Amino acid sequence: MTGSYRLVTKKSAERELRGIPKQDLHRIVKRIEGLAHEPRPPGCEKLSGQERYRIRQGDYRIVYAVDEAQRTVEVVRIGHRREVYRQ
Repeated sequence: MTGSYRLVTKKSAERELRGIPKQDLHRIVKRIEGLAHEPRPPGCEKLSGQERYRIRQGDYRIVYAVDEAQRTVEVVRIGHRREVYRQ
C-alpha cells in the first residue's frame, strides 16, 4: 500500500487505552500509528463475519476497520486478548 490513511479512534477505544499499563501503552500507540502507513501489516488477521481486522501487540489486541474509499482506519477496540472479543 502506498500513501497514508487517516486514523480515527472511537471514543470507547480511547477510554480503553486509559486502562492499559504505561509500559504497554507506548508500544500499542506506536503500532496504531503504523496503521496509517500500512493498514494491513504482516500478521494482521481479518475477523470472521466482520469487515474488521486485528493486530497483536504483546498480550493486547487492536481491532480496526479499513475504509478504502475514504482512506481511513478506524480503531474500534483495544484490549487484553482475553477480553477484546467479548461484546
